[in-house]
Amino acid sequence: CLDMEGKVHEFHSSWRTDDCNDCSCDRAGIRCCTSYVTPVDYDKEKCESIFNQDTCSYKVVEKDDHSKECPVHSWVG
Repeated sequence: CLDMEGKVHEFHSSWRTDDCNDCSCDRAGIRCCTSYVTPVDYDKEKCESIFNQDTCSYKVVEKDDHSKECPVHSWVG
């Protein structure tokens, strides 16, 4: 399989892209999906979600104090 960056991948292989997608290759082609879940149900007035590219994950924290995490009631991904 040839990915969008021009890299060749063997059949039945899998990898994580730089933009946090998990991909796999088989004879039908390449399939990719996000490797993370996104917070959707939290107090958006008091809190904000921050994506960490190194860990491929979101953290939801208070806007005024990033050391305080906020509860998240629902995630999608």
